[in-house]
Amino acid sequence: MPQNLILASASSARRAILSQAGVEHSWQPAGIDENAIKEAGRAAGKPVDAVALELARAKAAKISKKNPQAYVIGADQMMICDDRWMDKPADLDEARSHLLFLRGKIHSLISAASIWRHGRECWHDSAVTHMGLRGFSDDFFDAYLADGGPEILESVGAYRLEGLGVQLFDRIDGDYFTILGLPLLPLLAFLRREGMLPI
Repeated sequence: MPQNLILASASSARRAILSQAGVEHSWQPAGIDENAIKEAGRAAGKPVDAVALELARAKAAKISKKNPQAYVIGADQMMICDDRWMDKPADLDEARSHLLFLRGKIHSLISAASIWRHGRECWHDSAVTHMGLRGFSDDFFDAYLADGGPEILESVGAYRLEGLGVQLFDRIDGDYFTILGLPLLPLLAFLRREGMLPI
């Protein structure tokens, strides 16, 4: 039942992934201070995948306190390229700058998820995808930005594989759902074990 499974996120992409997979759920944005967690992780020298999982745990833990009986999914995604951690672009100018930095390089996307119930974590997982942007022309890039519009700001990479954004790439190594921001197959396996989905 939806009240028993809560996504601690405002992400329309993650909500769509779960809905399309037939997973009934509700959602509540966690509203945590993501920058503080990232800055503390950087200062402590933590790897990017550990920080992604910390973010997912913080989101799930916060919403779980208000809904102790529910299974609460926290999820987050981080990107790294040339040892540089990258966040969602604030505007189209920053999206342009990010993509020009990534052009011709391989970067990594890390998607982490954590499920909490009764005030404790009962499952977590993370996955990585390696993404290679081709050396696209400036003309193509301008057309991509015009086509994508503000929607590309919802992605840490400022690209949407569901549309013209797929033409930015010449290599993708990893799981499609990881790119969208959720290690879906392991999550579904956990929900089946818990009796939340049919076997």
